[in-house]
Amino acid sequence: MIGRNDPCPCGSGKKYKKCCESKQTISIEEVKTEELERVLQTFYDEYPERKDYTAFGDYAATWIKSLKGFMEQEMIEAIAMDEFFFHQRLDIWTGYLEKQHKKIARPSTLKVLDSWNEPSAFVGEVTVVEAEYLTVKHILTNEVILLRRENDKPVPTGMHIYCFILPDGQGDNHYLAVSSLVFFPTDHKVVFEEFTKEFKSGKDTTDKEFLKENGLKLWVALGKNGYQGGEYTFFEAGVLQQAMDFLEKNQRDYTKLIEAVEDYLFEQQPNARKEVAIAAGAIRFGQDKGFFEPLDLTVKEIAETFEVSTSSLNKYYNELLAYYEEKVV
Repeated sequence: MIGRNDPCPCGSGKKYKKCCESKQTISIEEVKTEELERVLQTFYDEYPERKDYTAFGDYAATWIKSLKGFMEQEMIEAIAMDEFFFHQRLDIWTGYLEKQHKKIARPSTLKVLDSWNEPSAFVGEVTVVEAEYLTVKHILTNEVILLRRENDKPVPTGMHIYCFILPDGQGDNHYLAVSSLVFFPTDHKVVFEEFTKEFKSGKDTTDKEFLKENGLKLWVALGKNGYQGGEYTFFEAGVLQQAMDFLEKNQRDYTKLIEAVEDYLFEQQPNARKEVAIAAGAIRFGQDKGFFEPLDLTVKEIAETFEVSTSSLNKYYNELLAYYEEKVV
């Protein structure tokens, strides 16, 4: 048992009574994680500084010019900012870390910061999904890492991700995303396969050098393949649009239904031949669960509106119902 006057086990150098005693319900790892998250958030709150506006603006302009026909400018600027900080002007990041070293007293946190001098671009495929981490395989090197999940939103295996990573201090091969962790639906698998082929057939260069030199090229290829910044496949987006259009036409609020259907599509990846079959099942599901004001339509009439059979409608109604009831329990 830790005495109140004993050194605090968190490594701060203070006595336990003046440090973590009042935080007994919070683990030392949780405290360290909060400190590290604060370091990351503060960086994006304070940088780029005024003296770097011109350099960043010029750099971002190149990305905007190349990608403006594919994605929203806000997303392009966010991608370009990470590339600017961690591929072009790493000195801004390392200078910031030096300042943080002077502000943090906890040795365990400082030890992690010592490993943060060079964030790495990581492009990978999700192979395993667990409660706290995703197992992700680097598409260029086949390196496998555990990447901390940012939230509990469902993530299906087979999706590709892009981000800059740093060790999270939880053990070997455990990482966190520096900023936005971007997910790509499986429609774009071919783009990543071609990118990998180019890397393996090219000149003698490391994966880090290749990503630094060809990052923009990858994003352009994704844009040309139809990527616009969403996490849904073209099929999934079609299902959602069909359901929203139907409810809008009938003057019903679709917000709650779409939230449930999004998770179902994202996590279950239903293998339907027609978008309308799932959309029709979703309408019956939403009506039965009270997600919108009831429609004066029978199940048969809903099926006829979407031009699908009642058996197809009921198949996806039952799948949605089972998924939702298991999830809420």
